[in-house]
Amino acid sequence: MERTGQRARRLDLLVYGVSLVFAAGNALFSEFYGYRVWGNFATVGYGLATMITCVALFSSTGLGRRSSVITSRWTPVALAGLLAGVVPLLVLVFRRSPSFVWGNWPWAFPSQPEVWVVERSARLLLENGTPYPDLTLLDRAAHPDDYTPYGPSMTVFGLPRALLGDGALTDARIWFALGTVLIVALALYLLGWPPVPVRAAQLAAVSPLTLLTLVVAGDDVPVIALIVLATVLAYRAPPAWAGLVGAVVLTMKLTALPAIAVLLVAIAARHGRRAVLVFLGALVAAGAVITVPVLLVDPVSFVEHVILYPAGLGAASSPAASPLPGQLLASLGTAGHTAALVLLAAAACGVAAWLVLRPPRDPADAMARIATGLGVAIVLAPATRWGYLVYPLALFGAMIGFSSLDGSARPTWTTAGPTGLVTNPDSRGSQP
Repeated sequence: MERTGQRARRLDLLVYGVSLVFAAGNALFSEFYGYRVWGNFATVGYGLATMITCVALFSSTGLGRRSSVITSRWTPVALAGLLAGVVPLLVLVFRRSPSFVWGNWPWAFPSQPEVWVVERSARLLLENGTPYPDLTLLDRAAHPDDYTPYGPSMTVFGLPRALLGDGALTDARIWFALGTVLIVALALYLLGWPPVPVRAAQLAAVSPLTLLTLVVAGDDVPVIALIVLATVLAYRAPPAWAGLVGAVVLTMKLTALPAIAVLLVAIAARHGRRAVLVFLGALVAAGAVITVPVLLVDPVSFVEHVILYPAGLGAASSPAASPLPGQLLASLGTAGHTAALVLLAAAACGVAAWLVLRPPRDPADAMARIATGLGVAIVLAPATRWGYLVYPLALFGAMIGFSSLDGSARPTWTTAGPTGLVTNPDSRGSQP
């Protein structure tokens, strides 16, 4: 047992060490003001986490009761969450001036443009009935920041600022964070408040990708949380609930589409055809209720913002161009772009075959397939960003959390209705 604990701490040391290097790199070299602010605080947070892990790893085992806080593996997690998450988020939202003018000077951005875009979309929804501006009315060429590449559901996080005015507490990032916490809490409640493995928290909650995303932009974090909740509901509740949550997340960001496909197969394998029809019915009905009113106001703008622009077919090109394999291939010209698409299609077929031939047995299996599918798509897509890797990393963390469930005395749902016990011969047991 002691040897296992030492191995876990050595891996902790690696996790915090890599996070420290990443944070310091952003503090020193990023062109974005928000990234540098985050990097400065996060360097301290991950630095302290690394130091405490070293102390716990290399000190003698008899540190005494007074040192229990230091020896707990949760102490570095808490420090990282506080100093690389909560503190820089509050600093940036309070330093953001309502009169700030967005433009081509990223060294002054108190947040990434995604925050302003979501807040603008809520204001436009209240004023015009649609969150999508008509780009044909511009007296200049369209710019990426003119686009709202989100579904209508994303506007809910901008409503506080649209309704209550400019202020630190109406910043969309505050509501992204609060929404994420509530969604994760609901998922844990449905699972019976199981103990969360430290490794799951490290990858899903306090990794530098998760916290940087939350502090400077935030829009991807509730999407990830809703994917996790939908997965829990697919196994722990009637399929209509998973369909409803799936509709919400899909009408926030089409990035969630692979997750919906995985849940469809999972529900089919676990509950049968009737459950699939219920899931799809709830998904389509809720999606229509959310989308159709906005679509009817201005269908052309809806298609331009939500479909064409993310697909690279809009009037402006996406700035997503991080040097991942798909983008590097696409930069070689037409042949390279074609090669990237072929590789992406081949990888998608491979993941689909894995999904169909070995349907996910439990939430951990489903999460592994969702994380893998999204990870492959992000790495091989012709237009991509490093930041999108927060999806597979956080979802692999959720997979570890699901894997630790012991399969006993937890609520579930079958075609016969809810039950109190699950007999799961494939239970994985606890992981560090």
